[in-house]
Amino acid sequence: MKTIALIPAGDRFEDFFDKIGVSLDTFRDELTGGWLFNYIKALRLVDVRMVLIYASARVDRVVQFTHRDTGAPVWVLPSPRLHLKSRHAQRRFFPDSPVLTAVSSYFAIPVTALTHVLRHERCDAVLCQEYEHPRFDTCVWLGRVLNMPVFATYQGGHEAGSTPERLVRRASMRLSAGLIIPSQHEGQRVRSTYNVPPRKIAAIRNPVEPLPHEFAGRHEVRARIGVGDQTRVVAWHGRVQIRTKGLDVLLDAWDRICREQPHADILLLLVGTGRDAGVLRERLQSTARCIWIDRYVLDRRELWSYLRAADIYAITSRREGFAVAVLEAMACGLPVVACDSPGVIDVVPGGEADGAIIVPREDSVSLAGALVRMINDRDMATRFGALAQRRIEEECSLDVVGRRLRQFLFPQSPVADQH
Repeated sequence: MKTIALIPAGDRFEDFFDKIGVSLDTFRDELTGGWLFNYIKALRLVDVRMVLIYASARVDRVVQFTHRDTGAPVWVLPSPRLHLKSRHAQRRFFPDSPVLTAVSSYFAIPVTALTHVLRHERCDAVLCQEYEHPRFDTCVWLGRVLNMPVFATYQGGHEAGSTPERLVRRASMRLSAGLIIPSQHEGQRVRSTYNVPPRKIAAIRNPVEPLPHEFAGRHEVRARIGVGDQTRVVAWHGRVQIRTKGLDVLLDAWDRICREQPHADILLLLVGTGRDAGVLRERLQSTARCIWIDRYVLDRRELWSYLRAADIYAITSRREGFAVAVLEAMACGLPVVACDSPGVIDVVPGGEADGAIIVPREDSVSLAGALVRMINDRDMATRFGALAQRRIEEECSLDVVGRRLRQFLFPQSPVADQH
């Protein structure tokens, strides 16, 4: 069995998880689903074991535990003092300096502790979440010292913000073992920006865990949130970032639909929270026929239940890396109405052939028209939902993605090792 270490995004565990109210204990015991844990499950099917490694300013010694749902080992390493001091100074005196922000991030990985964990777990390779971050550069150079290949997977991170960082990254890109980039637009950008050869880029989609055959709950969830069986429900889920996620466009379109069809039995279901939750809460005071589940849903079964309670899925992002939320909705058999942003188009390039209606970004009128079309034509919605679900089963199932990942990460491993 091969073992790969995953270094997730961010300088520290709390940089992301504090924003959604997830502690280490919650991460260990309650958090499920999403691309991260689906990666673990997909790779396990092909005899690849994944170890998660974080840094944190909240621990003063190395902490090791097992993620309850997947059984994956998780290591939490104390953030280096140099990182803590440099980050504090940067935020206090130069909060807007991209150069000093990057310099601080280069100190974020506790290299000695990380080396110990990689050797202790007998890791064969390292996989970084995102490549346009100092964490990736550090891991690539450490990999050269340890004679260990370092890969990266693209999940929507943005390009480097400082010139010195970009100069270092050009070398890191060339020295890395490979990049997993499901977005066609992003793959083209990386090739042209860093002159990365095509053989080093794998367009492998994120794996999506299938719903259990016995999973139902549609009527129960609708009853719990006060929705009738005949109500046509449009769902959205994700982090509440008004501009990035285009929630203003979605709500403008929804207001138009409600004005033009005052007696229609319809509902907009929003699931998730984030930094703009206060702005959204104020905006929804003037929005009719809308329910908002204002929290980050930790349990994938609960998320599935909300999606299964819906009839249509809407995504209106202005910018996406690779729209995992759309994959989750499609796996639940929902037809999609989507804006044409890169990262979304990559998920449903065939448009209606993939079970989706595509409309221009920023165009709430076209979005409203597409939603009304899907709301009123139940047969079309059912047909599109079936197309969407079949596409996920063919291209994003755990076993399909697991095989592709193993072939890319460990091309020289014996075929006999694989299931």
